[in-house]
Amino acid sequence: MRSTLRILASILTILLVSGMAFAAGTAEDAKVANLTYVNWEEGVAWTHLAAAILEDELEYQVNLTAADVGPAYAAVAAGDQDAFMEAWLPGLHSTYMDQYGDDVISIGIIYYDAVSGLVIPEYMADDGVTTLSDLRDPEVFDRLNGRITGIDAGAGLMITTEEQAMPAYGLDEMGYELVASSGPAMMAELDAAYQNEEYIVVLGWQPHSMFGYYDLVILEQDEEEIWGFDDVHLIGRADLRDDKPELAQFLANMEVTTEEIGELMVHIRESNLETLEAAREWMNANRGVWEGWLPN
Repeated sequence: MRSTLRILASILTILLVSGMAFAAGTAEDAKVANLTYVNWEEGVAWTHLAAAILEDELEYQVNLTAADVGPAYAAVAAGDQDAFMEAWLPGLHSTYMDQYGDDVISIGIIYYDAVSGLVIPEYMADDGVTTLSDLRDPEVFDRLNGRITGIDAGAGLMITTEEQAMPAYGLDEMGYELVASSGPAMMAELDAAYQNEEYIVVLGWQPHSMFGYYDLVILEQDEEEIWGFDDVHLIGRADLRDDKPELAQFLANMEVTTEEIGELMVHIRESNLETLEAAREWMNANRGVWEGWLPN
């Protein structure tokens, strides 16, 4: 009898310890934030700002993963990532929401009325290049070497430019090539051309620090409107609100103005610190911007 009682006591102890370990593990998992983002300047900025706040104020372990747009959506839909930090909706990323929309949720909107399109230096506008149809001018084509500088292959802006804007405005028939690169590579090409007042067309959007560094113009859509205004959403896995309510609430509370994200982008770009530390430095100097994001 005593032997049986000892065995039962041992089993009870094991179950109790296991249950405590499971509960502790669940609590620890709830304090982990897995965030994916695209290497676009504004998203890099607010993602690293979010990471710094989560780490310093809410004691999270934050894992950041840079990815192209398609894989970012896929990872969140599969539950491998908690959130994708830059979904342009309803326009640029509509194809991804058509594909993954049943398995992801919009947590909140971090930026309202974002605009995108083909961007040129103002000195080109001074020469009379102000609309998309102006790119059909043979002289303009020659001065551009038939080249439009893009960003990441697979980005929504790349898809709409290649599949909609170029055919609608006859740019593909002219022989224009849309060259994929990345956000930083596009900025490097823009800077080099701008310093020498050379003709260049890049895929651009606001918010972006390029408009703070250079005098730029978004070409007018004078024949067919391809790009409208989008809101930038934070997209979460379907069960995020139930699984990590504090993290979901924090992400839902995030919102930045053009001025705020512009200052943060410039600070990170001009800092000698690593991106996360530069964002943390800005965070500490601008508590009023993000204090309201903290969950009650």
